[in-house]
Amino acid sequence: MLAQHTFLEKREDQFADTPSSVRPTHQQIRYPLVDPQEIFREAREYFHLFHHEHGTSQLYQEHLNEIQAEIERTGTYWQTCDELVYGARVAWRNSTRCIGRLHWKSLTVRDLRHLSTAEDIFEAIVEHLRTGTNGGKIRPMMSVFAPQMPHRQGIRIWNPQVIQYAGYRLPDGSITGDPSNEELTTVLRHLGWKGGAGTAFDVLPLVIQMPYQRPRLFELPRDAILEVPLSHPDYAWFADLGLKWYALPIISNMRLEIGGISYSAAPFNGWYMGTEIGARNFGDEGRYNLLPVIAKAMGLNVRSNRTLWKDRALVELNIAVLHSFASHGVTMVDHHTASQQLVVHQACENKAGRLMPADWSWIVPPLSSSATPVFHCPYQDVTFTPNLFYQPTPWQADPQASLEKQAYYGAGAT
Repeated sequence: MLAQHTFLEKREDQFADTPSSVRPTHQQIRYPLVDPQEIFREAREYFHLFHHEHGTSQLYQEHLNEIQAEIERTGTYWQTCDELVYGARVAWRNSTRCIGRLHWKSLTVRDLRHLSTAEDIFEAIVEHLRTGTNGGKIRPMMSVFAPQMPHRQGIRIWNPQVIQYAGYRLPDGSITGDPSNEELTTVLRHLGWKGGAGTAFDVLPLVIQMPYQRPRLFELPRDAILEVPLSHPDYAWFADLGLKWYALPIISNMRLEIGGISYSAAPFNGWYMGTEIGARNFGDEGRYNLLPVIAKAMGLNVRSNRTLWKDRALVELNIAVLHSFASHGVTMVDHHTASQQLVVHQACENKAGRLMPADWSWIVPPLSSSATPVFHCPYQDVTFTPNLFYQPTPWQADPQASLEKQAYYGAGAT
């Protein structure tokens, strides 16, 4: 039990910089369904919802009979493009850790289930990068690849996000770059990556693994990655820190489940909430840990907590993030607006006769929490499907991921 607890804690840490608009909903790993009866039960619930919300309830029973026959014949079934698209949007709507669900209907879903090679999937992900970035006018988007068949491996993207910065462990024990990616960086080096320039913002390559094949490394084209250099509206010295962050947060290692069907590769993005970068990625002690740097540059007294130097530095760091993204025309929401939007979304869900589940500990922003309306609201943290779920990390020891482990260790360094 202790080992499982530790494993789950590591999963939580890995998603610390996941944007609030697209955060996953379940605290534990939920494995794909393989029993035909369980798949049919989930299909029955999803298509009841699908037809009810489309005003086609008269078609439900006939449709369900067809699906039942297909499951009895093959052990699974194939969803139409419309069923896939709506299920992906509802998965966003059901994500209890998502503060940006007001926009769930706007999700663009790309049906890419026909792609069968790692090269084709990589090219599709690069296209997702370009289209989703949209010159800074971020488009919420999901690219769904072939479903995972029962009792078989699925397509896996090893990186938690498509764009991430490397974390290099130095001989003195310090880390250059993002400490949360130190393990991933080491794994990629074992797979053959030569490493970047050794800066604090080296973009990691993408790892794609097809079922029963070796993992493949792919370098992302630089012209597909939009990065925002950080400056401050009042402090000229801030720009000299050389900070930047990428514009498009594509979550890439989660599993989409719709009606009992598992899509183990379904990268998706919304846009960042400012505190995700300013308060967490740059502010956390276990990440870039910039509060002491900012406070020193501001001339603050850091010898006593009572001076609230951390709070003052944190506010200015977040001001810089919001200012910089706005100056470069990149979509970003502040935590006060995002909180107000969730209140509106809850009202819409209540009007539609639906419960809006939420995980309070993730919904409440990490900055000025009590000044936002969501701080004062009780929520029910329940899991609905369709939804997005954690998956075992392919390179880590986990009994449910033995096939992935065999593929990894069998590959060795390439």
